[in-house]
Amino acid sequence: MELQSTNLNIREYYESEQFQGSILESVRKTLTEQGAALKKLGSNLNEVNFQKALGLLYRCRGHIIVSGMGKSGLIGRKICATLASTGTPSFFIHPGEAFHGDLGMITRDDVVVLISNSGETDEVLQLIPSLKNFGNSIVSICNNTNSTLAINSDAVLDLQMDKETCPNNLAPTTSTTLTLAIGDALAIALMNKRGFKPNDFAKYHPGGSLGRKLLTKVKDVMVSDDLPFVKPDLPISEVIITMTNSPTKGLAIVIDENSQAIGVICDGDIRRLLLGDVDIKNVKSQDIMTKNPHMINCNEMISKADEYLNKHQVKQILVCEENGSVIGVLDIYRATI
Repeated sequence: MELQSTNLNIREYYESEQFQGSILESVRKTLTEQGAALKKLGSNLNEVNFQKALGLLYRCRGHIIVSGMGKSGLIGRKICATLASTGTPSFFIHPGEAFHGDLGMITRDDVVVLISNSGETDEVLQLIPSLKNFGNSIVSICNNTNSTLAINSDAVLDLQMDKETCPNNLAPTTSTTLTLAIGDALAIALMNKRGFKPNDFAKYHPGGSLGRKLLTKVKDVMVSDDLPFVKPDLPISEVIITMTNSPTKGLAIVIDENSQAIGVICDGDIRRLLLGDVDIKNVKSQDIMTKNPHMINCNEMISKADEYLNKHQVKQILVCEENGSVIGVLDIYRATI
């Protein structure tokens, strides 16, 4: 019974507001400390070293190769992924595997980024003689500018970290956050130097929704069959039939004698007409159409069409060729792919 009572007291303590409050305070402390470390890094950025490192990466004629052990290696893999997806060819090499044959993956045109918080990680340091023999430039990310790694690097990016957020100052926490931020800063700086645009980004992400949105043109997803064209003098009763039978559902396109769109009629126009005190038998399409309808060129990217639809708060837009002829209709659901 005494043991059960003890277990109950422990459970009650862990479920208590006091304990839950201390946990939340720990979370806030971690976020605050890491935020402060990032702010310090940004404020005290060594511009000379960063420019030197950026120049080496920008002028690299081969690949940016990143290497690091443990948590540094995991962060290194993410840095590689970001660089590669933003136009800088890059891949990761595990330092242990590199020392046992994977050094053959490195050419003299490559720049190598070595990550070590202490700057004294054995597996990382053992790569330096070979890299120097190959003639590779070395960029290091570490927290000790007097370390062996830093001394043997062509450019050093200092974390400027006071301590880890870990209460024991042991687990890589703040150091990995700062390393990741430096990697992102390098990737974004390289994007800016190269003028990397959304369409360039899409080239490396063709399978995702973002890639499809950036690579797809309006003509690829518009509705082009059985478009609801009507003449200006067509009775509303017949306009309704045309709208109902068209794949666009709820839209009629009013065209002139030259087949140029001069207006559109939507469901809302019909409802407002029926609610009014008017004899619909005498109403023609030109009487209730909205003039100067929204239009977009068929060769525009779907991302621009999506932006346009949201900006003007419309659900459908006419798609035209260079000469202004309407060849399709795009709705907001097809534009948001």
